[in-house]
Amino acid sequence: MKLNFARVMGQAALCYANQDALVNIERNRRYTFRELHLLTNRIANMMRTRLNLRRGDVSLCILENDNLSLMHAWTAFKGDAVVAHTNFRDSIDEHRWQVEFIRPKVVFIETALLERYGDMLHQYGTTVVCMDPLPAAHEGALYFWDLLEGVSDTDPDIESDTQTDILIYRFTGGTTGKSKCAQYTIDNWLAARDSMYADSEQSAALNDKTRYLHIAPISHGSGLSLLPTLFRGGCTVTQNAADLKAWCRNVEAEKITTCLMVPTLVNWLLDLPEASRHDLSSLQTLYYGAAPMSPAKLKQAQERFGNIFFQLYGSTECAQAVCTLTKTDHLTAVETGRLASAGRPAIGIEMKIVDEAGNEVPIGSTGEIWLRGRGTISGYYKNPEGTASEFANGFWKSGDLGYLDEAGYLFIVDRKKDMIITGGFNVYAVEVEGALNAHPAVSMSAVVGVPDDKWGEAVHAEVVLKPGASVDTDALIEHAKERLGRFKAPKTVKIVEALPVSAVGKVLRRQVREKYWSDQMRRVS
Repeated sequence: MKLNFARVMGQAALCYANQDALVNIERNRRYTFRELHLLTNRIANMMRTRLNLRRGDVSLCILENDNLSLMHAWTAFKGDAVVAHTNFRDSIDEHRWQVEFIRPKVVFIETALLERYGDMLHQYGTTVVCMDPLPAAHEGALYFWDLLEGVSDTDPDIESDTQTDILIYRFTGGTTGKSKCAQYTIDNWLAARDSMYADSEQSAALNDKTRYLHIAPISHGSGLSLLPTLFRGGCTVTQNAADLKAWCRNVEAEKITTCLMVPTLVNWLLDLPEASRHDLSSLQTLYYGAAPMSPAKLKQAQERFGNIFFQLYGSTECAQAVCTLTKTDHLTAVETGRLASAGRPAIGIEMKIVDEAGNEVPIGSTGEIWLRGRGTISGYYKNPEGTASEFANGFWKSGDLGYLDEAGYLFIVDRKKDMIITGGFNVYAVEVEGALNAHPAVSMSAVVGVPDDKWGEAVHAEVVLKPGASVDTDALIEHAKERLGRFKAPKTVKIVEALPVSAVGKVLRRQVREKYWSDQMRRVS
């Protein structure tokens, strides 16, 4: 099906013309629906006429939330060239690999990166566009707002096939290896919008009073909420830094109703004095996802903030909510034991749990989670081997291990690579971390298998304590034994100052594991 996205967005702009559509907090920019529509028209026209970006070309964005919001889906879908989103917080080496891999014609970067990135980008022959004023001494870079001068804000009049034309690239998180480049059509993204409208609780939470604050990178999961918010007349509010003190100030000042956080940030928020000093009463929905949350921590958060929590389970490869644990679910989830689940499959998602041969397993049995729906991508850009390995008959093989209970709730057991085989028993890291994180002195933990002459692999934990807390490592092991039994409990625990986390807040077990296996011929027993 063909679609002129500018026309569709223009219809929304007519409905909500003078209401706030986008607020960039750090840069103090505010756009009504009409202003945002006309600005994104200008950007799309500028990219075609002044940067000569056409169908088949690629631009890459290395941008914080404020500036990336100007280049996001509501702009990308008005043009015909691909817009690639990378995470601003990734390293320069990761960005160099991404540039070399996709060979963008244009790179939009933060001006603060120009000194470090300029030479590297010019080596690949790309045009560099800085989003903020250029330094006095610079060579070869263009200024975004200069490029927009005199450009028409009329409809770019571009039609794209909603199911075949690729218009956005995003890179996977890379917590289990080298990141891959996921490719999206318009329909993949509209699937996210429509699935949120189809769910009664989410639909009720999205309206013309919604003010959705993005503290997580909109280059990743948080960005999937932009279109659902837009087409219901809500306002998108962006914050660049993962600064919870600033977040508390912004929630109060902007009367924020909705936000998405990774569990790590929710845990930190519980111990933050500013969370009590500021008025956070406008919050109505706090989505959490991207990693498991300890049920013990979640119960504390409910007691502190009320029943505003809504869990989302999803992935880069499936651009919509896969499972949801709703606010209603949270009211009974403690008694039913389903607080530790990822919820039920969302409307529009086809899920099956399979064994190593790809055969479906019975209810209650653990297997790999396979997903199929409108949001599921067709594959990875320039990676036929990865596509063939991870996709089958339209299903994406998630690599997550889990099971469905008798009522259809999905319990994530772990990633395949995070399974520890110790003395012939399978132990899943997430289960051990859940037990350790329930200890009142523990802030977060990472559990890995380490080489052991007796067990093949031994369960080992690295633990970060809450500020001012202290606990004996033997006490933590006993605490885990009480909850898990002897063979699942860690044999050893190390107290550390910090754990490695990805740019989106996921604990990188792979990096923790690497320290213990680097001198081994094999990485598992």
